[in-house]
Amino acid sequence: MALVVNDRVKETSVTTGTGSFTLDGAVTGFETFSSAIGNTNTTYYAITLQGGAEFEVGLGTVSAGALSRDTIISSSNSDSAVNFSAGTKDVFCTLPASKAVYKNASDVIEGVPSNGFVIAMSIAL
Repeated sequence: MALVVNDRVKETSVTTGTGSFTLDGAVTGFETFSSAIGNTNTTYYAITLQGGAEFEVGLGTVSAGALSRDTIISSSNSDSAVNFSAGTKDVFCTLPASKAVYKNASDVIEGVPSNGFVIAMSIAL
């Protein structure tokens, strides 16, 4: 099981509640989680209720046609698991801002890696 993040991964789901999501297939122009991430691998995901305010960002495990919601990073439920209501949800691969390392406007690399040390350095070209 590896952490995999990929571009253009997006499916829909009509799953309700706080458990794993059954995925209904790729949106046109996108790939499925199983094909792009791989079954048994973990990935960062976002789930949003179409036309609604419910959302969740987390780390989940991919299985054939499903995504478990293992760790919640942020959500519309005070950063806890969302009890999703009825309706179609968009489920997609993302890179949470809290997990990113980036260059700021002054070209200084910033971010907090998993070991808790802050990276702050300039790259001279």
